Amino acid sequence: MGILYHMGRYFILMNKVFSKPQRHKMYYKQALRELENLGINSIGIVAIISLFMGAVITIQTAYNTENPLIPAYLIGVAARDSILLEFSSTMVALILAGKVGSSISSEIGMMRVTEQIDALEIMGVNSAGYLILPKILSAMIFNPLLTLISMMVGISGGWMVGVFTGVITTEQYLLGIRYGFIPYYITYGIIKAVVFAFIITSIAAYNGYYVEGGAIEVGKSSTRAVVYSSIVILFFNLILTQMLLS
Repeated sequence: MGILYHMGRYFILMNKVFSKPQRHKMYYKQALRELENLGINSIGIVAIISLFMGAVITIQTAYNTENPLIPAYLIGVAARDSILLEFSSTMVALILAGKVGSSISSEIGMMRVTEQIDALEIMGVNSAGYLILPKILSAMIFNPLLTLISMMVGISGGWMVGVFTGVITTEQYLLGIRYGFIPYYITYGIIKAVVFAFIITSIAAYNGYYVEGGAIEVGKSSTRAVVYSSIVILFFNLILTQMLLS
């Protein structure tokens, strides 16, 4: 089966997902559960990785700017722009593609192979909308918050390690954070977070929804979900960067 076949089936599934909900209250309760599963439970890993990446970016920047002619506050500028423009949106999305994407694909895939989805269809429930739409909406609502958390923790991690290792002082780092700051960079990161959230959840759900076979196939679909969503994230990162920053 070629890529056009999967693209066509993907868009057909999305049309089914976004068709008019039959019971709004049921969808609302499901969305609240997904907010916890996909969003709140991801805060820890996002914070830890952001902390260390902010520290690494600061140390690497300091190492590559060991020149008395280069002011130390530029370390803070480089760390800030790296975190705001790329890391907190794209890198966090790739991390969530592995954590959230595989979880969604395996959950829906197990429901497919155990015929729970067929049971929902028999009861007259739009299974695609009921299972997938709350996940997509929850991720698109919460991922921007995760991105903001990543930005704050990453910049804080860079400051703590920079001061601890002595490569930069607090005054120099804060000067660099404020120097030439462009607030639109935060908006840019949030826009990318919303788009990437849709990519992760929809591709993962697609791979799980159409899985065939048993538990082994469910595992393979989870792997495909992570790989495909990561590739699409990188592709759309290029497009969004060109559109939003050019």
